[in-house]
Amino acid sequence: MPIENSYKIPTKHRDLFLRVAPGHFATGHSHINYYIDVTTQKTRFSEATAVAKQLVSYYRLNSVVDTILCLDGTEVIGTCLARELKNGSYINMNTHQTIYVVTPEHTAGSQLLFRDNLTPMIENKHVLILAASVTTGYTAASAIEAVKYYNGHVSGVSAIFATVDECNGYPVHSIFDPKDLDGYASYAAHDCPLCKAGKKIDALVNSFGYSKL
Repeated sequence: MPIENSYKIPTKHRDLFLRVAPGHFATGHSHINYYIDVTTQKTRFSEATAVAKQLVSYYRLNSVVDTILCLDGTEVIGTCLARELKNGSYINMNTHQTIYVVTPEHTAGSQLLFRDNLTPMIENKHVLILAASVTTGYTAASAIEAVKYYNGHVSGVSAIFATVDECNGYPVHSIFDPKDLDGYASYAAHDCPLCKAGKKIDALVNSFGYSKL
């Protein structure tokens, strides 16, 4: 069931938009006053393609991408982005001149893990980190640390929505940012003015979606 009061922020491209809903939402790391719904961008091919076409424009011929590391269930977008990179003849260092599209495993402590069969796709590779959104930067920072731990090279971070333009010294490129949302704010859970004002949480949200309370 769609969340109430949601609406789309359009762009000049029919399949490229941001669906949001104002309210009071709790994530694993913060409280936010907008829910960013990227469900269809992650699951509908036409919208994933539109996102990929926009994100690829941030990378120039001197950008090297061997592997796309997909966070937040962005594998469809990652596949489309790999195709756009290949079609645009972007630089690639892989022996087979292809781009790997991988997703990490998460440990109980929320660390990112790559099994032995996947580490060759990270080690000594130029890795582009793809996320649905980068707000607190916690997940993106964990991905950066994981890539470096496995001796990979971070090419950058891309997202549909981001509140920052860099993470751990690496550029973050996004299609949408807080300027697209009227009064967007993110608060630490212990210092949330919405909670202090007695406003109940509308839903718990994460990369899988939302659960109304």
